[in-house]
Amino acid sequence: MRSGEVKRRTNETDIAVSLLIDGTGKADIATGVGFFDHMLDLFARHSLVDLTVKVKGDTHIDYHHSVEDAGIAMGEALKQALGTKKGIRRYADVHLPMDETLTRVAVDVSGRPFLVFRTEFKAHKIGTFDTELVREFFQAFAINAGITLHVETLYGDNAHHIAESCFKGLARALRQALDVDPREGDRVPSTKGAL
Repeated sequence: MRSGEVKRRTNETDIAVSLLIDGTGKADIATGVGFFDHMLDLFARHSLVDLTVKVKGDTHIDYHHSVEDAGIAMGEALKQALGTKKGIRRYADVHLPMDETLTRVAVDVSGRPFLVFRTEFKAHKIGTFDTELVREFFQAFAINAGITLHVETLYGDNAHHIAESCFKGLARALRQALDVDPREGDRVPSTKGAL
């Protein structure tokens, strides 16, 4: 079972995350941030990762700590679930359309954390959610999962569609990269022998 569980408590947030890579996309999300809940729910559905995220955060200040710390905990849980990474496909990319928006996401489950994020929002808010927090989540997730992640919105106008295409793109790319390749067998997909 490729699963991970992380509990993270600071003066700003109290977070519990569990995930199962080889799931069916079940989600149990409660972050206190409605739009973010929606993004994590669709992430689970499109990645087929079973995901539970519970966050109690200082949302009376803003949503920054809750979103960033959830990204940290999710990244740590994914890294834990991957273990040695034996047999995975490792690389994947996807072009994800969402109405007028098109986003490209590429991932390397490399053990080398890096984020390239080339997405701009024409609006600063989606409801009460700050659009700059999309990048904050992706940064925290990529660094703590130990993955190389490139996200680029090629075009788009609607901020909701842009954010959703980024999260769905991540989900679909990870779904492919984390898949077990029967031809790889029990090997790590690297000439180094480790990722």
